[in-house]
Amino acid sequence: MGFTTAWRNFKRMQDLTVAAASLIYAAAVIDALGRLPGGPNLIARWTLLWPAAYLGFSLAIPLLVPPVKRWLARYVWMSFRAGFGQTPVSVVVGVALLLGSGLFIWEEVGRAARGGLTGANVFSAYAAGIGILAAQAILVRFLEATPDVRAQIEDRG
Repeated sequence: MGFTTAWRNFKRMQDLTVAAASLIYAAAVIDALGRLPGGPNLIARWTLLWPAAYLGFSLAIPLLVPPVKRWLARYVWMSFRAGFGQTPVSVVVGVALLLGSGLFIWEEVGRAARGGLTGANVFSAYAAGIGILAAQAILVRFLEATPDVRAQIEDRG
C-alpha cells in the first residue's frame, strides 16, 4: 500500500530542501575559494573541515539522543500537518528561505574577504543547519514506520 499524495509531496520537499541547501553550500565554498585570502588549504579548513564537524553533530544528535529525536520527530509531524511542502505557497516560502540564507552566506564571505579574514564562521552555522535538515528528512522515514502515523498517511484508495 502506498502513501497519500500529501505525504509523498512532504517527503519529497524534505529531500529537496536538503539537496538545495547542500548545493547552495557547495556554491558558497567555490565562491570562498575565489575570494578569501589564505590559500586553498586554509580556506578548505574553514569551509569544509570545521563545518563537517558541525554538520555531523547536528545530524547525529537528533538521531541518537532519544528526547531530541522525539522532539524533532514531533516537529516534523507538525510541519506535515501544517501543510509544509504540500502547497505552492509553502514551497515558494521554503525556496525563499534557502535563497535568503544563500545570499547571507555570500555576503559574509564578501565581508570576510574585504576584511582580509580567512575564517568565516557562517560556514559552520550553515553546515549545522544542513545537518538538522538532513535529520528531519531521515525522521520522515522513521515516522513512516510508526503505526499511529502510518495509519494516517497510507493511501487507502
